[in-house]
Amino acid sequence: MKICLLCYRGNPYSGGQGIYLKYVAEELLKQGHEVHVITGPPYPFLDKSIIVHKIHNNEYFVKKGNAFINMNSRLDILQPVNFYEYFSSRFGVFPEIKSFSIRAYFKLRELSRKHKFDVIHDNQCLGYGLLLMRTLGIPVIATIHHPLTIDRDTLISRSVSIKNAFKTIMFYPVLMQRIVAKRLDHIITVSENSMISNNHYLSLPLEKQTVIFNGIDTDIFRPLDSVKKKKGKIIFVGNAADSKKGFSYLIKAMKSVNDGIKLTVVDGISLNNKGITRFINKMGVSDKIEFTGTASTEELVRHYNEAEIAVVPSIHEGFGFPAAEAMACGTPVIASDGGALPEITGDAGITVPARDSEKLAEAINSLYSNKKAMHEMRDKGLIRVKNHFTWEPAVRRMTEVYMRCKSNL
Repeated sequence: MKICLLCYRGNPYSGGQGIYLKYVAEELLKQGHEVHVITGPPYPFLDKSIIVHKIHNNEYFVKKGNAFINMNSRLDILQPVNFYEYFSSRFGVFPEIKSFSIRAYFKLRELSRKHKFDVIHDNQCLGYGLLLMRTLGIPVIATIHHPLTIDRDTLISRSVSIKNAFKTIMFYPVLMQRIVAKRLDHIITVSENSMISNNHYLSLPLEKQTVIFNGIDTDIFRPLDSVKKKKGKIIFVGNAADSKKGFSYLIKAMKSVNDGIKLTVVDGISLNNKGITRFINKMGVSDKIEFTGTASTEELVRHYNEAEIAVVPSIHEGFGFPAAEAMACGTPVIASDGGALPEITGDAGITVPARDSEKLAEAINSLYSNKKAMHEMRDKGLIRVKNHFTWEPAVRRMTEVYMRCKSNL
């Protein structure tokens, strides 16, 4: 098949969407398909046989003062999509998703003169441009990892003022994604929990969705015989400043963990976040926590292998890569019941209620003092990843969805 993947931020270090793009694109290539990727910055690093079409944007949302002016083309801002991006960003709207979808439509219209794509597969952009793409006579499907409504509502619940709540409402394009998702040919989602959430928040019929678990690259995420466990090391991987990751509850739990347990935070985004630093100091646990800063994939795998326990305290996860990655490295997992995490860990992990710091501390102390249970969880985790979370069968199921949508067009 000739497949076009869409991703508004393609680099793996920009989040889960970039990781998903990389593995899906490269596995499709391995399985003999011709793969094109239309992507926005930061751009991905993919196999050279994958054809990448880069979509530029001027990053108006993050630029302040006169920095938005393109000195090489001062009238650039008057182009319709650029003007929309600039104007809407000044009101707190995050315009990148919508503008990427419009630019991607025009790029696809241009490419379709030369390439006859069998399917267009969007990676949770869900911008209005996807509806325009349907006029090209090509099936358009999308992966929804989880509805943005959940992110929005989590932030609103933690807002300290009406002003902050209003900014959150303006930031998330919830209405657009609800309108677009219902009008696509099919939806792939990454867990049963996400499928139910899509039905609830986006009114997506269950029969219009297919659950395909994400995979883990077990050639990379694996036990390393040369790396020994560090006594007392537990690990958190993710953006600590993202409220839905539940990091604040883990910080509170650290007050009650046994002596000798130390938390390593692998997070290249929040290393110098003053709010997090103040909260850690307020809780009196600064001596129990260390931040690694940005870690390469190799360094991340080493951290997983050194850790005696991985903790995933998220309020909600559509899938939960850190839990699956830790299991693939032979590290026992303690996770919250937020979203899909119980699906991912199964009987290979310990589940505690989300937002419950006391139960989280109890679980850490209990597991840490039971080496036999840790060893059993290690073996169960490795088996579970092998049986459920590998890319080859996941992508084969995707291509079955592609073929079905193509035949129904």
